[in-house]
Order: sequence, then structure tokens, then C-alpha cells
Amino acid sequence: MMKHTAVRLSTRIALDINLTETYKTAGLGSAALASALPKHIETGLFIGGEFVKSRSGKTFTTEDPATGKPICEVQEAHEEDVNDAVQAANDAFYGEWGATGGYHRSRLMNKLAELIEKNAGELAALESLDNGKAVGDSAAADVPLAAAYFRYFAGWADKALTGLTTEISGPGTGYTGRNHFNSYTRMEPVGPVGQIIPWNFPLLMLAWKLAPVLATGCTTVVKTAEQTPLSALKLAELIQEAGFPKGTVNILSGFGDKTQDGKLGPGVAMCRHKGLNKIAFTGSTSVGQAIMVEAAKSNLKQVTLELGGKSPNIVFADADLDLAIQGAHLGLFFNQGQCCCAGSRLFVEAKVYDQFVEKAINDAKSRVLGGAFTEGVHHGPQVSAEQLEKVNSMIEQGKKSGAELVCGGTQHSGDGYFVEPTIFSHVPTDSQIWNEEIFGPVMCIRKFDSIDQVVAEANDTEYGLAAAVWSTNTNKIHHMVSKLQAGTVWVNCYNTFDAAAPFGGFKMSGIGREGGPYALNNYLQVKQVTQALSQVF
Repeated sequence: MMKHTAVRLSTRIALDINLTETYKTAGLGSAALASALPKHIETGLFIGGEFVKSRSGKTFTTEDPATGKPICEVQEAHEEDVNDAVQAANDAFYGEWGATGGYHRSRLMNKLAELIEKNAGELAALESLDNGKAVGDSAAADVPLAAAYFRYFAGWADKALTGLTTEISGPGTGYTGRNHFNSYTRMEPVGPVGQIIPWNFPLLMLAWKLAPVLATGCTTVVKTAEQTPLSALKLAELIQEAGFPKGTVNILSGFGDKTQDGKLGPGVAMCRHKGLNKIAFTGSTSVGQAIMVEAAKSNLKQVTLELGGKSPNIVFADADLDLAIQGAHLGLFFNQGQCCCAGSRLFVEAKVYDQFVEKAINDAKSRVLGGAFTEGVHHGPQVSAEQLEKVNSMIEQGKKSGAELVCGGTQHSGDGYFVEPTIFSHVPTDSQIWNEEIFGPVMCIRKFDSIDQVVAEANDTEYGLAAAVWSTNTNKIHHMVSKLQAGTVWVNCYNTFDAAAPFGGFKMSGIGREGGPYALNNYLQVKQVTQALSQVF
């Protein structure tokens, strides 16, 4: 297969963004954080350890969702580029990276974590510029969590491939004694994999995917979301700097099913490529189903999916209501509602329902909307015009459903893709906004009278990603935890994440787990070895 010639300089461009002019801010917003943006940025495809132009020579525009204006042009991957990246991943897996032991993998991963921390300001600024989230959130959560994931899995790198020694002496062996066979298992990396990440947490989701891959000794081809390629390209620079063997990590920017010119998109090409042994995807359930079909039809790839949710957030009358209000707002409005685990079905016990709704409205109205680099902002734009249109459409459906619109519900005036924090109360269980993932700042509240009622309604969904319970009654808490059909249940908290804690869904919210030791299983396969022992000593 013909390989790219490295053209690193031709893909490095000046990033001409004047935040002071764009956001009209003062102090921290325009000075410290604006200065963190790089003067130049790589825009190429990261293949075989180099930034290269796409074979087609085509690019696409990534834009600032706070203004709707272009940031820069990025190289657009096509099927031919996928072929190159897969070849590079295979060369690395069957070459230098595949021969690298766990101790040295761990050192490289820790080096990458150090570089993320060293470049935290630049990564946070790029993340917020491209995604629209408040830069304070990127700096406080996304970037340090990304570094923490690499550090955590670096600790597993020299342990992940540990197998077991087993005793075999059953009828199938022909012996009844213990010492006739040496039997053990080997844990082996699954090989070159494909990973497709979403636009809501671009850097963090990339870390979630990459860290266990590197710990287990696999190689990867990553496709970033077309809306948010920039922080991943910066991470690719850091991967270079850390000294990972070429081809260990390959990062492609581009679209999923179709390119801009109507050809096969890199996402589908990766799912179909027989040079990849696995696909890991985070995104919508419908796309996850399509990925499973494509992966099965090619070479029966293993699949890990972290998909959509419609998570129940349940507040009992005995809860600390002020704390529950804070948790409900974090659970729904964080990242403008663009979270797969958003607590978008809020159940409140009847005894405190009116009080809770009033407090929720007051808190929602206090949220400050604005661009990512504006001081004091709590609430940024949706990521794109397409997402804005979807959220507005769902709000209109909510108005027609019989639910009561008590806060927001309109598009914020001015440039960018802003939607006001929106609250519906008394939401019918058969309404579209109650049952379908909105992925926007739309809180849906419903009253309940009994534990049996709230358990039945909470589980009445095709999803099972997350749930939360707010109560001071320990018996009630443990009962609810046992009954809720969700991969994560938060108790008196919401959106609490750690690299050591597994995350993933029940039902149509996915397959497999991210985080913790369970994530290693996504990239390992078991080999059983049985050796007959000679009886001659």
C-alpha cells in the first residue's frame, strides 16, 4: 500500500483568532485565557506519526459555535486515508509498539499525562473555542480528567496482560490426578482497533478511548467528530513529543458515513476495514446500531458502544433540597445539556414538588449565557446549527405535548447557537421530550407519589445509562439502587467521574465499560494454553 509522504509544515497554519474582539471581555476571559490559544495549529491527518494532507486534498471548516464564524480549515479524511492509517496501525502493532513491554508503555503514558498538564491552558482554550463550553469547565474538568485517565491506565500497563494458572483434572483430561498438565491463560491485546469519538467532550472522550488501548498494547485509528477536531490534533502533537512509536496512534478528522463530496466516509470505512479487529464508539444509539451491522458484515469485529441515555434523576421529599437542586442543574445543564448521561427525566416527590420547581426556575434564570471566554458564563452555545435546530424542535414538541413550559424555551438572541435554559413541568410520560434524548438544556420534571410508581416510570425507557437518587434514608437508597436499570447510579451527587470508576449502560445505552479495570477487557482477548507434562523425570 502506498504511504503518505510527510508534509508536516504544509498542514500547520496560523490560528488567527482575536478573542478580545470576538467576545468583548476583560480580565481573565480576554487576557490569560486568550493568550493560552496557540499561535499556530496542526490541521493535518495524523498518520504514522506525522501530520499529512489528505489524499484528496480536501478540507472542511470547523467553526466557533459562540459566533457561527469559521475557526480554520482542517484536512478531511477519505477512505484512502483510512487505508493508510490502518496500515500504519498494523505496522506498529506487529512492529515496534507490539514489542514494547508494559513498563515502557507505562512510562510513555505518564509522559503524555505530564505533557497534557504542561499544555493544559492551550488544550482548554482549544476545547472551548471548538466546542463552545465555558473555558473554566474545560480547565477544571476536561483537561485534568484526561491527564488522570492516562495516569490511571499507565498503572495497569504492566499488569493488564496477566493471565491465570488453572488446574485441569476433569473427565475430559483422561486423568484424575493434579500434575499431568500445565494449564494457563494468556491475556493478549486484540490488535489494531478503530475508535470513533463524539463532539461533546472531545479531549476527554479521546483519553477514555486511548488510555486502555495503550495500556493493553493495542494500536488505534481514531476518527474525531467533524464539529470538534482541534484538541485531538493538539494531543497528537503531544503524542509525537512523548515519543510513542510511529503508527501507535493515528488520528483522522472528518465525517462519518459520507464525505462532503458524497464518497464513503471514514467512519464507515473504518467499520468495514478488515485490518481493524475492533470498533469502539461513543455517540447516539442509532449510529451505534449501524456500526454493529457494518462491523459484523466485515470481519465480525468486536464492538464496544457507549450510547445515548434518558437518565432518571429522582428526588425524594427527605432529600436536602438545595443540594438536590444543585445536582439537578449540574446533571442537566452542564455542557448545555450535551451529555449522554444528562438527568433529563427529573422525578420529584409530590410533597416537595412545587417548592422544588420554584427553586429550579430561579436557579435556571440565574444562569449567565455567553461565549466560552466570557467571564462569569455558566451556559454556552449548542455545538452546531444542526444541534440548535434539533433542540428548538424538541422544545416546540414539548409545548404541544401538554407539558407546562415554566422557564426559557426560546433561542437566545444574537450570534451563535444559544438556547436558554428551559424547564417543563408536569411532563406527560407519553410525550416526545420525556422519551427521546434531546441533548440540550431542556429539563423535564414530573411528580411521583410512591416508590413503586417512580421505579416503574424510571425504568420505562429503552435506555439504561445512568440514574441518580436524592435521599437521606439509607434503606430507601439501597432499595432504589437495586431496582434502577442503569449502568451508573449516583446517590446524592451527579456527574461524578473518576478514571477508576467504570461507566457504561444497560439496555440500548451500550455494550462494555469505559474506566476502571473493566475497560481493559474491551481491548484484550483470552488464549488458553494446555501443555501435557511428561511423566519421565
